[in-house]
Amino acid sequence: MRRPPKESAESARIIGRRALVVGALQLGLAGSLLMRMRSMQLEQAEQFRLLADENRINVHLLPPARGLIFDRNGVLLAGNEQYYRVTMTREDAGDVETVLRRLSKLVPMTEEEIQDAMKEVSERSRFVPVTIVDRLSWEDISRVTVNAPALPGITAEVGLSRFYPQGADMAHVVGYVGPVSDYDLSRIEDRDPLLQIPKFQIGKTGAENKMEQTLRGSAGTLHVEVNALGRVMRELDRQEGEPGADIQLTIDSKLQTYVEARLEGESAGAVVIDLEKGDLRAVVSAPSFDPNLFVRGISVKDWTDLNENPYRPLAAKAVQGIYPPGSTFKMMTALAAIEEGVLDPEETIYCRGYTEVSGTRFHCWKTSGHGNVNLHDSLKHSCDCYYYEVGQRIGIDKISEMAQRFGIGVRHDLPLSAVAEGLAPTKEWKRRVRGEDWRIGDTVNASIGQGDVLASPLQLAVMAARLATGRNIIPRLVHTVDGVEQGADADQPIGVNENSLRRIRAAMDAVSNNNRGTAYGSRISEVSMRLAGKTGTSQVRRITAEERARGVTSNADLPWERRDHALFVSFAPVENPRFACAIVVEHGGGGSSTAAPIARDIMLQALYDGPPPLEAYPSNVRNRIEEQQKRIENRIAPGAYPTSDRA
Repeated sequence: MRRPPKESAESARIIGRRALVVGALQLGLAGSLLMRMRSMQLEQAEQFRLLADENRINVHLLPPARGLIFDRNGVLLAGNEQYYRVTMTREDAGDVETVLRRLSKLVPMTEEEIQDAMKEVSERSRFVPVTIVDRLSWEDISRVTVNAPALPGITAEVGLSRFYPQGADMAHVVGYVGPVSDYDLSRIEDRDPLLQIPKFQIGKTGAENKMEQTLRGSAGTLHVEVNALGRVMRELDRQEGEPGADIQLTIDSKLQTYVEARLEGESAGAVVIDLEKGDLRAVVSAPSFDPNLFVRGISVKDWTDLNENPYRPLAAKAVQGIYPPGSTFKMMTALAAIEEGVLDPEETIYCRGYTEVSGTRFHCWKTSGHGNVNLHDSLKHSCDCYYYEVGQRIGIDKISEMAQRFGIGVRHDLPLSAVAEGLAPTKEWKRRVRGEDWRIGDTVNASIGQGDVLASPLQLAVMAARLATGRNIIPRLVHTVDGVEQGADADQPIGVNENSLRRIRAAMDAVSNNNRGTAYGSRISEVSMRLAGKTGTSQVRRITAEERARGVTSNADLPWERRDHALFVSFAPVENPRFACAIVVEHGGGGSSTAAPIARDIMLQALYDGPPPLEAYPSNVRNRIEEQQKRIENRIAPGAYPTSDRA
């Protein structure tokens, strides 16, 4: 049956449209293929010709510049310096040992270093560059570059390494960096590809370690074309990474350097706090060490010397060391008793040289006793028996509660290594940790900062700062990150009656400025700069009854490691406090004879922002102080505070 003419025409039109669409698609596809062929044959001909000659494109990570660290005044504390290194990529090297032995004829390499390099190359992915030798001279790197065709897989590079212009003065605060180790990788949760670069430097201690993420930055990438021999033919593309953030600390490097010099010859820790915002102006542990030794690879001799030094230069004593606070703790016992209403500051307690508790005698440092003393006199003379009585009245739990309010037994959150928590013991603590009940004798010991009470110089400085201001001073180490100021909260009240605090401050004033005070010899003569403080001497050995009977051996006659620790806490000026300071001299003997004079000198340096006039010192010590200032000035080399831009 024939279709009507109308239907046939309609069908023909539909078929024609389909054919047109199909034809257009075919034409478009053919055009695209022709354009692609033209591009490959003409525009990309050179690239494919090179690839045909066994060239290929390699991708390398570009380590970012590590953020710089400055002090509060813009003085450089941690910077970057350029150096030359040689890396090897295993997949390009072929016979690794042969290439390494050729390399050893061009640059200094021992047999041990060759074996170590072979081991490291074999353990890394085939495409990961491994640093073989670094810190090469320009002559060394030139020889490697000239001989590149004979060294497949070898690349000469320019890198950045850390350096510390302040040397030992800032070692415990800034810390140091070192190559990533397997141990580091096992502890780090983030899987930043930068960490896979062998000998990539990360923070190991101090602020370098605690602020690693901020300082590190992010990687860039480099696409290079290399030929069959491993020679780089050209750079195809470079995307720079993000440099690490620059950090400004609250530390005053000039004051820090002075304190380090003043503590020369001692094993000690000292902390200075600015009372306006809680800024840490100086955090010093003595003796110190040169952090540059660790960046460049410390020798066995240097490592042995540091580890075997009885003064422990690697220990950050200012924040990590914990010591019985001795009599510097007595203010906590007194405040706890006053606040609980069990002690009237005007009440007198009789000191006959000892207090007997449960058949045991607890002695005062003054064997003949102080007689009747009230709160003011008990601190001025540092009478122990007064606090034996007060401690029994208030009990250990209330004493510890007050101590924690003032920062003792509290781990302060700072970007420093191993910040200690210390200990303000309680009855529950002893049951939990030692499985024993608390005894009244434990309270008697703790009331004068002995026994189980432990505090760091940092915690004692915070305590002094809160006593001086009545505010909850929070210590701060980081001032800005990339120019943005970091929070500082020092305005919250401590929550202790202001009248009670005034009595404590007045007594601390008398310690330093009354001619019968235990620190009168270390006073500041300039009235407007007057210093308030409290001495402390903490025992590190037990004095037996037999020794007391024949006479207690003086510290000077004891081996160094058996002498008492010397402590001093202070703030100044008395009328309008600006700084608080705490110092602990390990085995220094006495707080009044050893620690107080050092603290006085440090405080004057902070108050005057440099060497103070001799008139600020008592007249009888001015000649000695003048000689001391000259000695310290000679120790601090001129131009010791350079600044630097990012390398």
